[in-house]
Amino acid sequence: MNYAYWFANIPGLSNCAKISIHEKVGNAQDIYFLSEKQMENLQLLAKEIQAVRAAQKTDMEEAYAKMCESGISFVSLEDASYPKRLRHIANPPYGLYVKGCLPQGETVAIVGARMCSEYGRTVARELGRMLAARGVGVVSGMARGIDAAGHQGALDVGGISCAVLGCGVDVCYPKSSRVLYEEILERGSVVSEYPPGTQPIPGYFPQRNRIISGLVRAVVVVEAKQRSGSLITADFALEQGRDVYAIPGRITDALSAGCNSLIRQGAGAVSDLESFIQELAPDPGAGGETCTFEKLLLEKEERLVYSCVDLRPKSMEELLEETDLSVPELAQILGILLKKGFVTEAFKNCYIRRI
Repeated sequence: MNYAYWFANIPGLSNCAKISIHEKVGNAQDIYFLSEKQMENLQLLAKEIQAVRAAQKTDMEEAYAKMCESGISFVSLEDASYPKRLRHIANPPYGLYVKGCLPQGETVAIVGARMCSEYGRTVARELGRMLAARGVGVVSGMARGIDAAGHQGALDVGGISCAVLGCGVDVCYPKSSRVLYEEILERGSVVSEYPPGTQPIPGYFPQRNRIISGLVRAVVVVEAKQRSGSLITADFALEQGRDVYAIPGRITDALSAGCNSLIRQGAGAVSDLESFIQELAPDPGAGGETCTFEKLLLEKEERLVYSCVDLRPKSMEELLEETDLSVPELAQILGILLKKGFVTEAFKNCYIRRI
């Protein structure tokens, strides 16, 4: 019997409880053979003892065999194939259900709004293409909008993509993404901590986001409102020590509010995809050898000015009014932003963002 699969499927035990019990005992096989007295000595809670004792009477071999026959594999913390980065986050999923092949190389998450703009969709798809062209796998949640565009971009160039779901891996959600779901399986994987057949419910998606960020080296937020599930992913990423980047947008656009807020808080500002990709995953043919993941950070006053520069030309007078800086201060900062490539001078004393 696959004891790890048995342990993962004990009803009534949260993932945190499973991690705690597993740390105390060491492996699922030993948990299976624990006596009630041994569980008490380990100071398991009464409800945990009850759940384990009830599960010890069940036989999961048939369910496990059926799952394997359907093309789904199960990977637990006890397996060497469990993703290394994910293993070291707070509250890692005890087990993962996988269709396809988990990414083995470098990975980056592309996340953002479901109801995105056409501009955001275009940026996400192009970013996915450029990352995949450098051999970097794209991880996201297969939601409509930015997620789907990031996945599709990687697939466009024959790259690797991994979708992390808030339901069972055999449940295509949303249903409208069936074609994308099948394409991802051909070139990558669909992953979930929830057993096959699990239907999506709202509470599963925030928890799913910790896995997205946990699997990757960096997270890029393309478009997000001020209150957004993508910002939950960014929060998890920061807690996990991942690099966080955001695509800046107009200060009047609700879909850019979350990204601009992240940049103000210190996230890397992606103002030019070519430069960003070169920093993130240097082209070996151009002399690069390793992924540096150096953040494109701006100083506080630089971020202030940058957040006020728009995709339409803005004059010095407009920027002076919006930033409350003096003319010399603003001129100095604009010079820095021009040198760094974050803005360009559309015409004399009028500036726009570089995209």
